[in-house]
Amino acid sequence: MALRILVLTKRQYMAKDLLDDRFGRFRELPLELAKLGHEISGICLSYQSRREEMTIDTDGGSGGSVTWHSLNLGKFIVPGLISYVLRGHKLAKEFNPDLIWACSDAFHVIVGAWLARSLRVKCAADLYDNFEAFAATRLTGIMPLFKRTVRNADGVTCFSQRLAEHVVEHYRPKGLTDVIENGIRTDLFYPRDPVQCRRQLGLPQDAKIIGTAGALYRNRAIETLFRAFKLLAASDENLHLAIAGPRDKQNHVPVGPRVHDLGILPWEQVPVFINALDVAVSCYRDSELGRYSFPQKAYEIIGCKTPLVAAAVGTMNELLAAYPECLFQSDSPENLAQAVRNQLATPTVIDLKVPGWSDSARRLESFFRGLSSGA
Repeated sequence: MALRILVLTKRQYMAKDLLDDRFGRFRELPLELAKLGHEISGICLSYQSRREEMTIDTDGGSGGSVTWHSLNLGKFIVPGLISYVLRGHKLAKEFNPDLIWACSDAFHVIVGAWLARSLRVKCAADLYDNFEAFAATRLTGIMPLFKRTVRNADGVTCFSQRLAEHVVEHYRPKGLTDVIENGIRTDLFYPRDPVQCRRQLGLPQDAKIIGTAGALYRNRAIETLFRAFKLLAASDENLHLAIAGPRDKQNHVPVGPRVHDLGILPWEQVPVFINALDVAVSCYRDSELGRYSFPQKAYEIIGCKTPLVAAAVGTMNELLAAYPECLFQSDSPENLAQAVRNQLATPTVIDLKVPGWSDSARRLESFFRGLSSGA
């Protein structure tokens, strides 16, 4: 039996826009559920000024589509949130869902649970990260309300096993809990010709290139990579660094003839970038956010079959347990430099099956069926 599922989420996350970039967990999983025959509608709140409209999202030719309603928060936060809740309630009542999947931050989890109670339908809270580490969650009164909402939800989905274990231990949810991992776009993240990829991006053909594409933020310990490159470059004149992604204004990104800063790449060019590297680096800080993280970047690199070195933080310790040579101490440039040297000398390609979004969606479908049947 097909389900009617309403998705609540913010529109901008992970430095991308759900609708403009057609990006991420909250775009891909609803669309894959639609391909499985379910009726999916979504309400996304934009913290930036966007046209407020209804959009039909489809990947073309699959038969599945998701109807998105985009609403703006506006200049004034409190009136904007009140307006969002009221308009969201009207849209939810018109759609008449079987269940609500409340995603992306503590606020949407809280609102989703309220809407579900109002409509007398079930609600599943989705935790795609450790929301306790989000600044908005630390606002007065939000944390206890968020924890109580998760505890009383009909179901909870988490993006990593570590986070799920944390939620079960500290939140003690009464409903079902399951791990729904992020997937990758298998039509994008696959091995490609490195020569062609470098040519496409204007990178040197004969150099050894290490680098990363993603959030170049201080809370991701990106400076560890910059310092490691400085150590490596001093003894290898043919080593280059390539980086791409959003960054903090105060970040001191290195400059020089052997540093290639490609800015923020279009989403479709990220796999081209990864395939152009000799070694891809995944940085993360050992923090409250990092310990429960599951870096999407790692799955994308593995899908491209590019040699990887990753910070030994959170889920990466389990994922790469059979590949200890691919891990480095999060805040140690020296340890990262040594891991890169080892990969350049003897490249290790991680042989793991990476889930596509369709794989994760089938697990999510099974979870939702369990909720709707009262299992």
